[in-house]
Amino acid sequence: MSTFTVNDEKQYAVGSDAVYQAALGAIEGLQGKILKQDQGAGTVEARFDKKILGKVLGDRTHMNVTITHPNDDGSAVAVEIYPLNAVGQKLMFGARKGVSRTVADWFYAHLEHRLPK
Repeated sequence: MSTFTVNDEKQYAVGSDAVYQAALGAIEGLQGKILKQDQGAGTVEARFDKKILGKVLGDRTHMNVTITHPNDDGSAVAVEIYPLNAVGQKLMFGARKGVSRTVADWFYAHLEHRLPK
């Protein structure tokens, strides 16, 4: 586990289908490229460029999203985000500080914006 990897989880009082759709929308809203998605498993794998919404972050990032429903009236969204090198491999050193955290924060903000009120 590198120090550049962010692992986060947030709970929402919304069904997992709505959360899954919001997650896909959030990734697209952040100009991410969805690599794999499996709604049945509640997983999405995406990649983000060095530049998101006109802001240069300096590192490409990879994100794994897992959406579960630990109880009847809600969902949990877990993310793992880490920087990538130029050929798409996990960056273990030399990454810019805070890039993964910024992507995680932006993802959650976009996700929450898309959830039904």
